[in-house]
Amino acid sequence: MKLLQLNLESGWRGGERQTLLCMQMFRQAGQSVTLLARRGGALAQKAKDQGFDVYECRGPLGVLGFLLFRGRRYNVWHAQTANTLTWLVLLKGLLSRPVVFTRRTAFTASSLSKKTYFKWRLVDRFVAISQAAAQAPQAAHLNVTIIPSAVVAQPINSARVHSLSTQYGLSAKKVVATAAALTAEKDPETLVRAIAKLAQTRDDFIFVHLGADGDQAAVVRALLKRLGLEQRYILAGFQDGMADWYQLMDVFVSASRYEALGTSVLDAFLYDVPVVTTNAGGLAELAAEGRALVCSVGDANCLAASIGRVLDGGSWLEEQQRRARVYVEQQHAPTEMARRYLELYSQL
Repeated sequence: MKLLQLNLESGWRGGERQTLLCMQMFRQAGQSVTLLARRGGALAQKAKDQGFDVYECRGPLGVLGFLLFRGRRYNVWHAQTANTLTWLVLLKGLLSRPVVFTRRTAFTASSLSKKTYFKWRLVDRFVAISQAAAQAPQAAHLNVTIIPSAVVAQPINSARVHSLSTQYGLSAKKVVATAAALTAEKDPETLVRAIAKLAQTRDDFIFVHLGADGDQAAVVRALLKRLGLEQRYILAGFQDGMADWYQLMDVFVSASRYEALGTSVLDAFLYDVPVVTTNAGGLAELAAEGRALVCSVGDANCLAASIGRVLDGGSWLEEQQRRARVYVEQQHAPTEMARRYLELYSQL
């Protein structure tokens, strides 16, 4: 098959990681894979570095032109994120190509427009990465296939691990961390308040926030200054090579208000880092059956207490980590994810 993957995001977040991982697995399975991506974006560059055919465009007109003049070359068009879906469904009838769409968000039906539902109904195969992501389209009586995101262990750079520890002054402290942009859906304000509460009872940890700036960046920085946490709560920004960071963590925390799945939590499971998370969307699915400690969305007190419990350790923690590691290896393997997508493509 000749497969066209589309993702126009400019940054490097979970959806872009999953797009590239899908492409790697499809190529490994012997399929021809091409990417349509944003010019100068991280995904386009990483895909080119790995030898994929990549067409870069600046916006909607670039997508339209590519599909009109080259779209018929491909057996299946796969919108890996919602930002490319409009053009695909509008042109599928003209160019006679089937469309697959993967939903990677879990916003509720009440927040979705009629335009969104119209586009969804024109998709040939609708995929959601979790039950939480499937709820809105299922409520609209759409047939949804759930194919969870996958994670794969990356090589560890021991020298870089040591360098990061030295650079950020982590060697004498236990390390609590998160990987999330400073955006409202990730709720960094609650996370800051949780760390402030934890710091009132213990002095043996440091918090590292890994992630790009977003709409809450100014709020977070002002709150850190007001609470006197600027030395305790490190804003390390976006970081490549996250596998090295997980080697430094004693606890991984997710405070999200909305989350379709949470690949950063899956990464923590894979690298044997204990997890404290909210019950937002797909995070509750990941944390089920004792794989993580769970708090309600917005509950800073619970997050603080749960982080402290993990830092104190105990025999229960080893069992939690074992369950998490077995789960991610069995349920979120990239080979299984690719097999299920390729089965959908073949049907089309």
